Amino acid sequence: MKYCRFLLDGHVCYGTVEERDGEFWIVRLALAPDEDMAFHLAHLRGESQSIKFEPMPLSTAQLLPPVTPSKIVCVGRNYRDHAKELGNEVPAEPLLFFKPPSSLLAPGGVVQMLPASARVDFEGELALVIGRRASRLKPDADWRAYVRGYTVANDVTARDLQKKDGQWTRAKGFDTFCPVGPIVSDEVDPEAGLTVETRVNGELRQHGSTTDFIFSIPALLAYITAAITLEPGDLLLTGTPAGVGPLAAGDRVEVAIGGLGVLSNSFAQAAE
Repeated sequence: MKYCRFLLDGHVCYGTVEERDGEFWIVRLALAPDEDMAFHLAHLRGESQSIKFEPMPLSTAQLLPPVTPSKIVCVGRNYRDHAKELGNEVPAEPLLFFKPPSSLLAPGGVVQMLPASARVDFEGELALVIGRRASRLKPDADWRAYVRGYTVANDVTARDLQKKDGQWTRAKGFDTFCPVGPIVSDEVDPEAGLTVETRVNGELRQHGSTTDFIFSIPALLAYITAAITLEPGDLLLTGTPAGVGPLAAGDRVEVAIGGLGVLSNSFAQAAE
């Protein structure tokens, strides 16, 4: 199962995605996940019931973030090389932080670099989409039953504010600082190894594998749900490999994960 979320004739739609000759296509409209209440309310009002749809390449669609999470839980320093490059110790337990849903940005959207920060970094990551309510999962639980699928994310970070503030809410939580997409898929296997690559203006800057996680996905889910109930649609960012660095206005960042496509966003300096 692969799906996306996009705009068609001004209406929010979900679409089933298939690969054809090496390219993703939206082949039919799909039902929305239960957590997207805005979609369901619009459907009840009849706002989208007359949409005419023809299959289209994913690259031509006006994509939206493919998730509508109640929360975005993120894992810091889940790759040893990344912890080392920033001069940090490898954590003994998962290091968690939040991004607000207001930080979500669609594929192709523009990340706004605000004057409050003098250094904005990219962090390409694999993200999990939760499929069913998860609370107090045991380490040996069937964790895959709680995962709807996977997608690509960029944990954009105001690095100077992260160091200044001592906690990461502001540095990680600016509007547009969580690009996500283009699709959600359950047809990949992070435990078998997914390659995460990030390019800035075409230059390879990050190359890592999910087999290098310090904390595995089942360990993360057990740790997180011991304290926080995860709801359907919630997003879990699993950490970034080494190679992060600062960006400038006009840069384009592409995060690619096999089977999940390429998340591409440009960066611009926002007005004061």
